[in-house]
Amino acid sequence: MKIKKLLAVILSATLGMTSLAGCSKYERPAPSKENPMTVQIGFENSISEPIGQALEKWQELVAEKGDGSLKIELFPDSQLGSKSELIDTMLIGEPVITLADGAFYADYGVKDMGILFGPFLFDNWEQCWTLIESDWYKKESSLLEEKGLKILASNWMYGDRHTLTTKKVEKPEDLKGLKIRVPGNEIQSIGFDTLGATSTGMDLGEVYQSLQTKAIDGAENPIATLYGRKLHEVAKYLLLDGHVKNFTTWVCSADFFNSLTKEQQDLLVSTGEEAGLYNNGLQADAEAEYLQQMKDQGVTVTDLTEKTKAEFKKAAEPFYKLEEKFGWSKGLYDTVRKAMGAE
Repeated sequence: MKIKKLLAVILSATLGMTSLAGCSKYERPAPSKENPMTVQIGFENSISEPIGQALEKWQELVAEKGDGSLKIELFPDSQLGSKSELIDTMLIGEPVITLADGAFYADYGVKDMGILFGPFLFDNWEQCWTLIESDWYKKESSLLEEKGLKILASNWMYGDRHTLTTKKVEKPEDLKGLKIRVPGNEIQSIGFDTLGATSTGMDLGEVYQSLQTKAIDGAENPIATLYGRKLHEVAKYLLLDGHVKNFTTWVCSADFFNSLTKEQQDLLVSTGEEAGLYNNGLQADAEAEYLQQMKDQGVTVTDLTEKTKAEFKKAAEPFYKLEEKFGWSKGLYDTVRKAMGAE
């Protein structure tokens, strides 16, 4: 895997330069109704989750609004591989899309985007939507494209990320000594370490068994994902900390994107954003229902009080002083807060 990743990174530099030139390194037959371009969307979530249902909507919209030369196939539950494996596949130009976020983009060379997954960065969702329309975000997305990755849509609400554990957690001190699963990236790992836990990078598909065998003590994710993966069956304490306002993005190879016609590019982007709005409605409707079902199935739910929220935000402060460690631009925290419209 190390050799594969090294090769992908080397190739991504070449593909990034090719993307900038506005042409594709790979020559593909022109897609048509008889010979359509098939785009595979691989993701970790279940198809029954709101995000899975919204992807079915995206698939339908492409079929309805396109001319038949482009179609989408869906592969839930990590059927195509892990997020990192899919991104490495993109970097060699394959027609694959996956869900990814700023923390992963930081690992792939656009360091400043990592701050988007910092704990307690956003105060509300309006700040997220303001940020993705900002000049700062557009600049960072362009830098990512130079690395070989093209963001198709950023307006998908993945949800407030909460913490599900096998022991009750009410304040930062309660995280001490607990092994908490996070996605396999540096930003989220250090973020949870800063809050007091011991982070453990792991693919989502491995979490249930790891909780069951007590290899880990908890996991963090939005309620829809925690419920969709049935993690509440093996971890009975949920802290509604909302430590990350997780808007997510769908990303593909810049080289692949540039190989499409302008009409196909516009179709993929516009329908992706339309499906994002559909997703956000589903997420809002589902969260209360899932939370009640978790309570009905024996989960103890703890809300943050104003006092404990302040304690968690205080615990997170050292994270934003690690500019040098993360390779961030000087004053990045203040820059991003201004771009999101925060005081």
